[in-house]
Amino acid sequence: MAGTSSKPFVLLLGTCDTKLSELLYVRYHVLQHGVGVKLMDVRRNPVLHQYIDYTHAQVLSHLSVQRDTDSMERGQVIKTMTSAASSLVTELHSRKMITAAICIGGSGGTSLGASVMRFALPIGFPKLIVSTVASGNVSNFVGETEITMMYSVVDVAGQNSILNPILENAAGIIAGAAKAFHDRSEKEKNDKVADEKRKKSVAITMFGVTTPAVEAARAQLESNGYEVFVFHATGVGGRAMEKLISQHRIDGVLDLTTSELADELVGGIMKGGPDRLTAAARAGIPQVVSLGGLDIVNFGPRASVPAQFKARLLYEHNPDTTLVRTSVDECRTLGKQIAEKLRTHVEKPDMARVFIPLGGISMLSTKGRAILR
Repeated sequence: MAGTSSKPFVLLLGTCDTKLSELLYVRYHVLQHGVGVKLMDVRRNPVLHQYIDYTHAQVLSHLSVQRDTDSMERGQVIKTMTSAASSLVTELHSRKMITAAICIGGSGGTSLGASVMRFALPIGFPKLIVSTVASGNVSNFVGETEITMMYSVVDVAGQNSILNPILENAAGIIAGAAKAFHDRSEKEKNDKVADEKRKKSVAITMFGVTTPAVEAARAQLESNGYEVFVFHATGVGGRAMEKLISQHRIDGVLDLTTSELADELVGGIMKGGPDRLTAAARAGIPQVVSLGGLDIVNFGPRASVPAQFKARLLYEHNPDTTLVRTSVDECRTLGKQIAEKLRTHVEKPDMARVFIPLGGISMLSTKGRAILR
């Protein structure tokens, strides 16, 4: 496999046994913008075509244990091809052979393409999916990354006067992103002095009810020369922060808002996942953990709050978000969870501290406010 490319290249992911004409249409229009294309076939049935750069067999060859997809059920095929393609795309990215990625497809192709993008490509690398399911809830596809979803309006099943302009637009978007990423990468590669002077970065978690504290901390850190990344603790925000920490993109963490742990425990809609509060501990970077937002659990509109919580104190944050007060037992469990997560995962105990505010753990639990009225 060749090494670094001197021009921008788009990785085009798709199922060539069912969507070859549409993939070739996107390929043609990306090329019209002066950007190269690498077409990768990620489907069950092998297809031979002169413009397929990575065939079904070549993709499968990147599995640690070789497998035959002929007798597999559809779901298993998708899992197998996802694993194989992720390995290959990781290699392409590490060799700097691609500068953007695009996938087109239905639900299966979207699931496969999104999984590969999330696993193999870092945040900041251009990712676009043209999909039949892009107008619904796409959180499972996008996850903690910045994948851009474009709705195909009609099915990706034959070229027509509705689909073709959408595919042309997508080709133009990803070609432009590939050029921008390539140019920025070249500039960064040649600007070693700037890299050496890169500011140290600190991540802070924030929610509406912890904003004043975060703003004060951000101002203090920035005045001392730090670059500050603020993550909205909506579940995916915490997961994005954990991912960036694991990619060594963050030097320190002020985890002021740990409310996602409460949603995870009680069943709210903004869960941070089981790995929340682990990446910084494992990385051994400085982290200060606090209890911001652990007095509440997030649900949707008031009518959507589960019956078992109706008797609790409810606070309507906005028409789409209702906050439910955590119980004494839940708060006790959350305290134990934080201690256990840090005790289990911390590599450098001297780098981790827990800060317990004495005047309330959110704007709602300070003296005279809604939660304690």
